[in-house]
Parts: sequence; structure tokens; C-alpha cells
Amino acid sequence: MVLSKLSDSLKNTLSKIAQAIFVDDKLLNELVKDLQRALLQADVNVKLVFDLTNSIRDRIKKEEAPKGLTKKEQLINTVYEELVKFLGKEQYKLDIAKKPFLIMLVGLYGSGKTTSSGKLASYFTKRGHKVAIVGLDVHRPAAMDQVEQVAKKVNVVSFTDKKEKSPIALWNRFKEDLRKYDVVLIDTAGRDALSDDLIAEIESLNNIIQPDEKFLVISADIGQAAQKQAEEFHRSCAITGVIVTKMDGTAKAGGALSACAITKAPIVFIGVGEKPDDLEHFNPPGFVGRLLGMGDIEALLEKAKEAITEEDAEDLSKRLLKGEFTLIDLFEQMEAMSKMGPLDKIMEMIPGFSQIKLPKEMLQVQQGKLEKWKHAMQSMTKSELESPDEMIDSDRIERIAKGSGVSLSDIRLLIKQYREGRKMVRMLKGTGGDTNKIMKKLQGRMPKMF
Repeated sequence: MVLSKLSDSLKNTLSKIAQAIFVDDKLLNELVKDLQRALLQADVNVKLVFDLTNSIRDRIKKEEAPKGLTKKEQLINTVYEELVKFLGKEQYKLDIAKKPFLIMLVGLYGSGKTTSSGKLASYFTKRGHKVAIVGLDVHRPAAMDQVEQVAKKVNVVSFTDKKEKSPIALWNRFKEDLRKYDVVLIDTAGRDALSDDLIAEIESLNNIIQPDEKFLVISADIGQAAQKQAEEFHRSCAITGVIVTKMDGTAKAGGALSACAITKAPIVFIGVGEKPDDLEHFNPPGFVGRLLGMGDIEALLEKAKEAITEEDAEDLSKRLLKGEFTLIDLFEQMEAMSKMGPLDKIMEMIPGFSQIKLPKEMLQVQQGKLEKWKHAMQSMTKSELESPDEMIDSDRIERIAKGSGVSLSDIRLLIKQYREGRKMVRMLKGTGGDTNKIMKKLQGRMPKMF
């Protein structure tokens, strides 16, 4: 979980509110102290922490609880709203209104600019855009090689030149060829520190390229130093947004988040892993929802859209509502789930699920089980996948086990899972997709998934 320590602290704080009998000054003071401690430990700027908690205190004391909300619910809702406000209120809208749409990435060495360009390329490609990456880092050895490798990994075109030593000359050479692309990602040079020559180079490139978006790529693990970076880069090219990388591997990301709040530069994306798809379009309400254990349905749906096409989803739903379910359907569902990411990341997006204290080891076992089942199904014949109850006997289970390298017990468990899934699908028959009818049929009869 991104900022897992902060998330746990905030959940514990809200749990105290939920269990309290009265909302009084004592509870409010405890809440404020707990929030301050949690945010300061996450390296959030001290002034911002006190501004945030004072705002929460003032609102609770002055505002009446809205109709339908208890005082406790109002308190929890106020914490949620103030945290969302602190992180930018709403999702930054990216409108690809012209062609080519130019996005320039700036930042220091090690911040993850080139890696982020690959992730952005994957993000825009999945949304139907023709993307190219331009390498303008003429200073760092192997910078152009890295751009080429990143572009190749996500199947987009890269424009590089390992001999040219002027980034402006490079841009002038490539700019006509770039007109045929929808989105052009421009990877600029970094430095070990904010130096005058770096600022001058960025200012020159900004004036010549005139990019539509200027994103500062900043590493979440640099803590309070993020503020100075954000301010300096903002002065040099008026950054329009921020990409915060390494959000999955640090407890100190609060420094980067608060730097964005200070400069008023919105967070546009966050990097949540090393894979090309581990980039999220930052949505403050959803992000805070995950921190507080309330889930993030929008992010879950976004991942689901990336994992399965609308046509495939519609086709599958039609078959399921007819009561049809085969191992092929189960396999397709598992394929979609694996594309959405690890189970622990999916669970934190589902409202209520992140509150369940499942051990990390257990989630890893479930992920491993899905992989084994995929291997087993890849060793089955088409008739076995379509009619497992009729076709798969003990002899076939042994053959499948040998062919896939999966144990007999894992294959039997797969067949059991298929039968449980088929029972549920048969319950959907005749509902016509009516939610109320489905819920009545499912009530008290949910199968054990694992």
C-alpha cells in the first residue's frame, strides 16, 4: 500500500472516532494530535500540518452536522474533505486537444524521468494515442540508450542521437517528424543538484519547444527537500503538474505531497511500482479514500477497463446471465485480474476490503495460486476447458499436472473453484442483470473464493 504507515495511523485515528460514545473537546484534541503525529512522521511540511489540523478543528467546532449525519460521521467526513482539499481537491484533467500534444519532463538525476516517460507512453497508448519519446539528455552517459530501451519495452518510437551535444539542435532536427504523433514525451537532462546551467537549459528548451504540459518528476523519498526542487523548477519553466515517483517504497512521501501543496502545482500522476503499467492518474478523493480505508472505485474501474475490452466484458456478461460458464471464462477472468495488478493493490481499492487485516503472505499465496491455475489451464485441451465436469477425470488430472508442472492438489482445487463459480453463474440466470434480483439470490450463498 502507498504510504502504508500513514494509512494505518489514519485508520486507527478514525477507528477511535467510530468507537467513541461522545464527540467532545477531549476526543477532538486526541484526533488532532494523532493526525499531526501521523502526518509529521510521513514528512509532511510542519506548517501545512498545523494549517490542516486547525482547519479540521475549526470546522468541527463551528459547523452543524448536516442532516442525516451524526456528529461522529461529520467528524470523519471533515477529516476526509480536508485531506482531499490538501492534496488538490480534484483530479487534474488532461485534455489532448491538439496534435502533437507536447509533454516535457524535468527533474534531477534519479528522480525517474526516463522511466516515467515509458510509463506515460504506456498510459497514453492504451487510450488510443500514437506516442513518441524524444531524448534530449545529451549530458548523462547512456541516457539515449535508456530512452531507446524504455520506448522499446512499451512499443513506441523513440527519437535519439548519441553524438549530438546540443538539446536544442536535437529538437530542431526531430520536430517535423513528430507532427504525425498524438502525444510527444520529451525527456530532458537532470543534474545532481539544482544548478544554474540546468535551470538555463530548461528555460531555453521551454521557450523553444513551448510544451503543452511541463511535468516535474520528483522522487517521493527525498522528503522536505522536495519543496525547494518544486519552487526552483516552477520558477524556471512554470511547471503545470507533478509526477511523484517511488510512492510504493517509502514512508516519507509526505514531503513530496506537501511540496505540491505549497507550490500549487497539482499532482498529475503517481508511480506505484517498477512495471510500465504502475502509473496512476492521481485522484485526490480516491487517494484519500484508500488512505482512510474507504476504497477507490474509480481507480478500480480504470484498471478494469485497461484489463478487458468493453466488447469482451459485454460478451462475457451476456453469457453469464444465460447461466453459461466454462473454464475458458474463468481463465479470461484470471487473465484480466492479473493485468489489473497484485491482489493487495486491487483489494485496497475495494471499499471495506482494505479494512480486513489479511496477512501479506496470504495475499502472495493467492497470487501464486492464480499463476499455477493459469499454467494448468494452458495444458488443457479445448474440450477440457469447455466441459471440465464431463472431460476431466483422475487420469486427465495426472496428465495435466505433468504437462504444466502443477501439483494434483492445485488442479483439483481449480476444478473446485470452477464448480463454485458455475453455481454462482447459474444463480444469475433469469435475473436479466437486475441488481436487486441478483443480490436476493446471492444473499447468504456467496461461495468461498479461496
